[in-house]
Amino acid sequence: MNNAERNTQLIKIKAKELGFFDVGFSKAAFLETEAPRLEKWLSNNMHGKMAYMENHFDKRLDPRLLVDGAKTVVSLLFNYYSTQKQNDTTAPKISKYAYGNDYHDVLKAKLHELLIWIRENIGEINGRAFVDSAPILERAWAVKSGLGWIGKNGNLINKGSGSYYFLCELVLDLELIPDNLLATNHCGTCTKCIDACPTQAIVSPTVVDGSKCISYYTIELKDALPMEAKGKLDNWMFGCDVCQDVCPWNRFANQNTEPTFAPSKELLNYTKQDWMEITEDVFKTVFKKSPMRRTKYNGLKRNIDFIIN
Repeated sequence: MNNAERNTQLIKIKAKELGFFDVGFSKAAFLETEAPRLEKWLSNNMHGKMAYMENHFDKRLDPRLLVDGAKTVVSLLFNYYSTQKQNDTTAPKISKYAYGNDYHDVLKAKLHELLIWIRENIGEINGRAFVDSAPILERAWAVKSGLGWIGKNGNLINKGSGSYYFLCELVLDLELIPDNLLATNHCGTCTKCIDACPTQAIVSPTVVDGSKCISYYTIELKDALPMEAKGKLDNWMFGCDVCQDVCPWNRFANQNTEPTFAPSKELLNYTKQDWMEITEDVFKTVFKKSPMRRTKYNGLKRNIDFIIN
């Protein structure tokens, strides 16, 4: 076993010790096939008012522009699936990924721990950690690393365990062994996600019009919610899980074991009335470590009022 093979195995073992479900490796290079897809998606204004998606076009397609001398993209999956549910079935709904602490903080800490371990055990490596916060096409790299395929709902699907995963990356100037194991697409003729989408945001297999997605409406959009969305948000006040909940592959999803992702009792026990009456002070206290901070109090109230009134 040469050094590259040894280092690849060591990093994979350490990543799993830190709680990552799986890890894959790709050679850092220009994503040639993704370039026209991204350009078309942007030109069709499917990013809505997410203007930041227009920035750093070249960097999104080439990680070597993010890290000098980059040789490898390490793609990692972290399970966030929860079998727990909000107790009041009439209460406004929250996406499973937002039940616990903000994943940006949790996973960035784990990635930094992994990067420190690499430097201590392999050498002085130049690298950066990315958790949904930089111009990098996470799903494309996960596919290249053999971690799954892109489903018709646009999510990465792992054949053994579904799609309830956070994707994150390390871009390193370290030569590692690429997996080169492109996963076979196993969606077949199934259209459950397309058929179930309340706002018909999945405009064709693997293509999601982000400007129509419930997650976009309830999180990304800062303006008033459009009246054409009235009655179509399916009682979601933060995010949406519909296209994943109906996916047959998610019957294999398992409860995550990350303590910081455990939902608070307050969140699960809140009734519809509690949400309607929530104050800014309560919001700041209950959700001080939650990704729900992103909407701020006024944004969450906007969403609640829109779906209830």
